[in-house]
Amino acid sequence: MTRARSLRVVYVVGTRPNVVKTAPVVAAGEAWNASAGAEDLRFEQTLVHTGQHYDALLSDVFFEQLGLREPDLFLGVGSGSQAVQTARLLEALEPVIVEREPDLVVAPGDVNSTLATALVSAKQQVPLAHLEAGLRSGDRGMPEEINRIVADHCSDLLFTTCSDADENLRHEGFETDKVHRVGNTMIDTLVRLLPRAEAREEAARRAVGVPSGPLVLATLHRPSNVDDPEQLERLLQALAAVAADVSVVFPVHPRTRAVLGSRVDGTHGSGLHLVEPLGYLEFVALMRVASAVVTDSGGVQEETSFLGIPCVTVRTTTERPVTCSLGTNRLVDPRDRDGIYEAVQAGCGSARRPATIPLWDGRAAERVVRTLAEWGAGGS
Repeated sequence: MTRARSLRVVYVVGTRPNVVKTAPVVAAGEAWNASAGAEDLRFEQTLVHTGQHYDALLSDVFFEQLGLREPDLFLGVGSGSQAVQTARLLEALEPVIVEREPDLVVAPGDVNSTLATALVSAKQQVPLAHLEAGLRSGDRGMPEEINRIVADHCSDLLFTTCSDADENLRHEGFETDKVHRVGNTMIDTLVRLLPRAEAREEAARRAVGVPSGPLVLATLHRPSNVDDPEQLERLLQALAAVAADVSVVFPVHPRTRAVLGSRVDGTHGSGLHLVEPLGYLEFVALMRVASAVVTDSGGVQEETSFLGIPCVTVRTTTERPVTCSLGTNRLVDPRDRDGIYEAVQAGCGSARRPATIPLWDGRAAERVVRTLAEWGAGGS
């Protein structure tokens, strides 16, 4: 019997959005292996967690709820400044790539783990696939913008979520045969787990102290919004104004909580519920019933658009303009407290309008794996 060829793939994740985006690809690779014939290419998959998000509520619970196996390697890099964290990531990842000798490395998103993975892969001359390539906000003041640009320029395979991303890469001179529009693997996870999330609604409501009635969900973690105490307090005041009319649930990222300290005590009213970070299923359970969502997260802009939930993004730019043109997203200057309040009020009063964005259909990971298999067969 002819032995099946193999493609050694190392996936590197560092934050919980990375996990959400990567889990369906790993699962699709396992499904491919299960159905492969004796002569078909098979995937040898290694999962590496850098530990960029090291809080159990931000990482461990996501692996459990998403059904993703425990990482093969956990590097435990932890927090630090942009430079310090990136340096630690480079030091931790290089020996992994050298020792594992992968045929391909896959890096999702635009976090520091993505940047470090791209640099190590390029230095070691290992092909790289960037999952969620081509996104651009036009704001190089955002660390994520630099990370995604560098990752794209180090990549051999560029997996995009939408036509905007394709166009960005074309303008930057990328070879078209490197670009593959596959859709959005984050939506794959949402589609698969939505029924389980729906079943968690009652428990999630009790956990955050809003057992019934309408609610607005908020999530803030961007440095430009939370590192400056005055700006963070301005946003809290906007949320408190909303909370005078409808309950606001604000799961607080550890980065945000470190800045809040005692300042929050005199800022929020009884309708503003600051809670610990939620598991993926609990967060989706609340998001799907929210009257509106206030966020600075890229992934939440996508998820709310898919679900048809009004989204108020407290940023002046977005790398996901498709969520504004085809989805339910609206940008509001984070310094404009009145504008945030008015946008949330308008969202709460509007009907749900689920977006129809091409290839956001829950099968993006299958297209990723099929492309990887074709690439591996061509390079073998």
